[in-house]
Amino acid sequence: MMKQDIQTRADLDRLLEEFYKVAMKDEEIGHHFDDLDLETHLPVIGDFWEKVLFGRPVYFNNPLAAHLKLDQKFPLMPEHFVRWVAIFTRIVDELFNGEMADAAKGRARMIAGNMSNRVNGMRLAYR
Repeated sequence: MMKQDIQTRADLDRLLEEFYKVAMKDEEIGHHFDDLDLETHLPVIGDFWEKVLFGRPVYFNNPLAAHLKLDQKFPLMPEHFVRWVAIFTRIVDELFNGEMADAAKGRARMIAGNMSNRVNGMRLAYR
């Protein structure tokens, strides 16, 4: 069966639900999600990706502030961002194919790189 591209908010919600199923159990980064209330987080992160990919003005939070707070609890190392991107990319590839899917993967790499740089002062090197 041919995979469709990311087209709707429902597609983003599906992507994010599948991503968190994997990321929250991941040996390398799962501990960063221990205190995450997924029910509260999914609509917010969905808004973030809807703004990033579709340009809709629905997200108004500061993702850096949230990650700096997380970093105080468990340091967010560059390799954690690399792992986040690897999982995100894998889930996108499993579910979708197309221009918007490629854009999501590119934006994820860019966002992770910026976050790592702001949190650690280090750019990411992808495997």
